Amino acid sequence: MEQRPYSQFVAPRYWPTWIGLAVLRVIALMPLPLSSMLGMSIGYLFYVLGKKRRQIALTNIASCFPELDPKEQQRINRDHYLYAGHMLFASSTNWWCSQRRFERWLEVKNIEIVERAEARGENIILLAPHFLALEVGGFCLSLDRPITTMYQYSKNTLIDEVVRRGRLRYGGNLVERKEPLRKLLKLIRSGQPFYYLPDQDAGRKGVFVPFFHELAATIPMLGKFVSMTNAVVIPCRTRIKPWGQGYEVVFSEPIENFPQGDEVADTTKMNQVIEQMVRENPEQYFWAHKRFKTRPEGAAKFYK
Repeated sequence: MEQRPYSQFVAPRYWPTWIGLAVLRVIALMPLPLSSMLGMSIGYLFYVLGKKRRQIALTNIASCFPELDPKEQQRINRDHYLYAGHMLFASSTNWWCSQRRFERWLEVKNIEIVERAEARGENIILLAPHFLALEVGGFCLSLDRPITTMYQYSKNTLIDEVVRRGRLRYGGNLVERKEPLRKLLKLIRSGQPFYYLPDQDAGRKGVFVPFFHELAATIPMLGKFVSMTNAVVIPCRTRIKPWGQGYEVVFSEPIENFPQGDEVADTTKMNQVIEQMVRENPEQYFWAHKRFKTRPEGAAKFYK
């Protein structure tokens, strides 16, 4: 999709959005430690005031980590909001800062795993769970190669334009979730790594497989994508370093013996890999999402 000129967004209904974007643009000029502290302060405010969403996150954390005592579960929840606040401000910085400045914040581990797969001519799917800094992983990869990722169209067309420009600033392709699947498959087969985020509630279109200790409605597409594109699946985890010190992007060895051809078994395996990544820095996983909203037939409602 071609860029739309900003002159299309001068109508009064866009003025509040322009004001918000102007604030974010100013924040983007700040040193990252300063914007991080401001963002974490806002995140803590949301934690204190947002009782309903805070309880959703805590319910998810308690379900996934029942072995932890309640104080530790609460700490993970609080820190989750602090890091979410950081990304609220830092996302705009990532969209608009210079490439040189962005690269100074990055610590990349095991990129040779991706480079070896590329050298062998393999198609690549990056399994990228919903960590708060997941956008950074996409930017990191696209610095040296065009990548493909999916996104969901925003009803605010100005926000949609800004987000698309920001995410495509280093090149690559965005595929809207409702676009024909053949477009995505063609891009993967062409050699563009696909940055795939599969771990949100899939509704009744998903299959119920374990995620930690609960059954979660999960999109059963990863194994099918691999079968249709002959790709390897490389897990990718992103981490926000404390106090605006930057970001860590970690790649792991490709998932072995995948897929098996059974969508339940393959989706279960995918969730197991995601669980392993979440355990590395649980406070930065996207807990505020109602991951267990869709329930198996006859199961009790998960959220109060």
